[in-house]
Amino acid sequence: MTKHSNETSRSTFPMPALHRRDVLALGTGALLAASGFGARAQTKAAPPPPAKPTGQVVVGLSQEPTAFNPLMPGIEVDETVWMQVFNTMWVADPKGNLIPDLAAEIPSEANGGISEGGLAWKVKLRAGVTWHDGTPFTAEDVKYTLELINAPGFKSRTRVGHALVKDIKVTGPLEITWRMEKAYAPYLALLSNTYIVPKHLLEKASDPNTAPFNGAPVGTGPFKWGTRQPGDNITLVANEKYHGKGPYLEKAVLKYVPDQAALYAQFRTGQVDLIIGTGIPANFYEEAKKLPGRKIVMIPNASLEILMPNLENPVLAEKAVRQALYASINKQAIIDVIYYGTHKPTESFAPQESWAYNPNLPKQQYDLAKANKILDEAGWKRSGSGVRMKNGVPLEFAVSTTTGAALREQCQQLMMQDWQQVGVKMTINNMPAAVIWGDFYTRSKFQSLLVGTAFRTVIDPDPASRFASDAIPAKNGSGANQMQWQNAEVDKLLKAGQETFDQAKRKEIYWKLQEIAREELPILPIFQYAPIEGYKEGLVGYEPNINARQNTWNMGVWYWAR
Repeated sequence: MTKHSNETSRSTFPMPALHRRDVLALGTGALLAASGFGARAQTKAAPPPPAKPTGQVVVGLSQEPTAFNPLMPGIEVDETVWMQVFNTMWVADPKGNLIPDLAAEIPSEANGGISEGGLAWKVKLRAGVTWHDGTPFTAEDVKYTLELINAPGFKSRTRVGHALVKDIKVTGPLEITWRMEKAYAPYLALLSNTYIVPKHLLEKASDPNTAPFNGAPVGTGPFKWGTRQPGDNITLVANEKYHGKGPYLEKAVLKYVPDQAALYAQFRTGQVDLIIGTGIPANFYEEAKKLPGRKIVMIPNASLEILMPNLENPVLAEKAVRQALYASINKQAIIDVIYYGTHKPTESFAPQESWAYNPNLPKQQYDLAKANKILDEAGWKRSGSGVRMKNGVPLEFAVSTTTGAALREQCQQLMMQDWQQVGVKMTINNMPAAVIWGDFYTRSKFQSLLVGTAFRTVIDPDPASRFASDAIPAKNGSGANQMQWQNAEVDKLLKAGQETFDQAKRKEIYWKLQEIAREELPILPIFQYAPIEGYKEGLVGYEPNINARQNTWNMGVWYWAR
């Protein structure tokens, strides 16, 4: 394979793939179809990449990466680091194909890598891979990673799926086998987001939760850990012994600017080369399109903007309250007025591009009269102050989000005004990113959050890590069910979806699951993202990927046209 920017693999192994502020609306015609964007991102034939790493790229982020061990709890922005420093056994490209990375091939029934109906697994690993400190990568590292995820006391990002792995055996320096306690359909997809960590470094730690490694990680990826200035930036440096294509850049600077308008200003003036993640605020879209030397793109991704209630909160635990809150959110005004029409309303946790998406869910209608009726019937009576009460408890709660996220702050104001009309007192409790996305989020210490997140297992529609009763970190579960939703029927459906390999049957399961979530409202979905991202002309290799949580997924093959 030649080293061209339009190749999507992070690896060179020659295997085929296995298959946001005033009033102005852009209109849905501005959205690009996810499946066709990659082909249009680079319209000219790109010059060849440099012979050795050259130059740097400055990536603008509105949230600060703070979690650097990829097996421990983190949020989407942390993956901008993980993707560069570490590798997975395979990676999903923009079309959903799995491409070998640390693995030599994708295990399948055809090649003998998966057998006994999905219970027996054998993975052949890539030769010639070294850790950043020069130590050879072997099957022992994969074994250690899978065992550490399940180790008692280790604060694992998720054990969903991984907890089924047993009898892990190293059958050769570059070959590993294991068995599954039961068939688990999403596991191939899950492993495309499971970063492999070095046994020789972490096994020396008395407690891997507090190991020095967690602040200065060592991986096999295209970039090595360089320096970190908390609250400002992280600098990564080229791994010139990388096993795959690239890296073609000498440095990658991940610059944190919490105020999104200030971040856009730095993009406009050239201090940052591109903006990803939450992207360019929608009110700057028309201006951004006219900036000389800049390329502006919009692409739907799998993340949703939601209100995440803490269901252990005595007010938000009541379904009638959540239903009334949902009926009194002016979703279309949020999208059209605050986000300039750049996102798509949704009723589901599943992205609308997914084969498992249920298009038949009831459409939310902004209806204050309906919200008032729901609360009246549920016994929430208006007090003299106008705030409803029930059994001496006021209908009051806080909504938190990241300080400086101007568009979300405007959403908070709009919600506060609407909810006041139905007798709900909403307060605002915003925090810096490094605070809010720590234990406040992961251990469910919030009352409610305005947040963007995804509800699937990488490219698989399985949302068990977000919805299963045993995936609540605040209750010693392993997963990301920060809402603390517990529903026995949902648990049964999640289990069935994981153990069924027939896609038509899985689709029925996930349609039913979406119907329950739409009725119970463990999350209040607002819209599916189509972020506005921008980059400087001359940057080769940038390619949005709906199957990656950050569009830095292939930064190793980025370079500047000379």
